[in-house]
Amino acid sequence: MLWTALVLGFLGSFHCIGMCGPIALAVGGKSGQPFLWNKIIYNLGRSLTYSLLGLVIGSIGFSLSLAGVQQGVSIAMGLMVVLLSVSYKKADKFLTIPAFSGIVVWIKSRLTKYLRNGSKLAFFSTGLVNGLLPCGMVYMALIVALGMQSPILGATYMFFFGLGTIPMLLGLMISGNLLPAIRRQQFQKAIPYLGILIGLLMVFRGLGLGIPGLSPELAVFDYGTQQVEITLCH
Repeated sequence: MLWTALVLGFLGSFHCIGMCGPIALAVGGKSGQPFLWNKIIYNLGRSLTYSLLGLVIGSIGFSLSLAGVQQGVSIAMGLMVVLLSVSYKKADKFLTIPAFSGIVVWIKSRLTKYLRNGSKLAFFSTGLVNGLLPCGMVYMALIVALGMQSPILGATYMFFFGLGTIPMLLGLMISGNLLPAIRRQQFQKAIPYLGILIGLLMVFRGLGLGIPGLSPELAVFDYGTQQVEITLCH
């Protein structure tokens, strides 16, 4: 499933460039500082934030698996990914509702402060905070991370998602030019298809049909009075 994180991140970067593009272009550096290095550490900061979010959400998924609902979680998350894949643009507005406006304002104020600072640490911090901006593609990746039902796998999946976004954004930052809207839209057309594929893979995995790699068998182990479902990898 990790390959889907890279592809999802790459395709998602064509969508998120509208929001993150101006921020990425603002990441430069003072005279004498390595131009490219500042941009790399900014992107690594974003990927680290995604990883931390994946660690948290993966821990939640792990707790659900211990509760004996591993199969149901995988199927439910798969269906959510399918639904979100056809409406990911609307999901960007989730944190713009009044109840979350304070969070968005705080994020933007931090970004402004760090960009004005101009130090390497500030650029890294810019990436860290940038990773918290509302984005439908990030939500979709987090749902997949939840379905992984493992803190480590969740963090790894989100880190790969972040890596997938870097080529497009780094190219933008170096060239200084936004990709024409019509070109971005062409790549974005593939997002729903990829999302549906990922969602169906998760549903298929949750069915526990005993197919190694695709739908591994789910066995129930009895630990005293508690039963735990565990995925068997052959």
